[in-house]
Amino acid sequence: MSRTVHIYTDGGARGNPGPGASAFIAVVGEGKDMKIIRKRAEKIGVATNNEAEYKALIVGLMWARSREFDLIKIHSDSQLMVKQLKGYYKVKALNIIPLYKKVIELLMGSQWSIQHHPRTNKWIMVCDDLVNEALDGN
Repeated sequence: MSRTVHIYTDGGARGNPGPGASAFIAVVGEGKDMKIIRKRAEKIGVATNNEAEYKALIVGLMWARSREFDLIKIHSDSQLMVKQLKGYYKVKALNIIPLYKKVIELLMGSQWSIQHHPRTNKWIMVCDDLVNEALDGN
């Protein structure tokens, strides 16, 4: 039986760059039966918004790979990161190149997909709340 996980991510910085945080949640199931099986948020120091987005994905992918999921479905509100990972945009920012390479390394050998969602997506909103809690020190 195939094991699928949905990884929802968000990252943010107050100021750009500024104090940053990243978060991911792992969700299993489909449709109305989806449930959170893991969530994590952390302060990441001074970062840009894009760095925080990539760092959230890296932590989520490291977790998913350690659990040996067969299919990883990535969801993010970062249109830039989604388009870069789909190959629509080149990664030019020097601070993002190593993060992009780490994501590609973590995805190698996996079946995966990535999808952009608006900030109003219920799972993205959970991640956004986690980022803000981390930044607020809760």
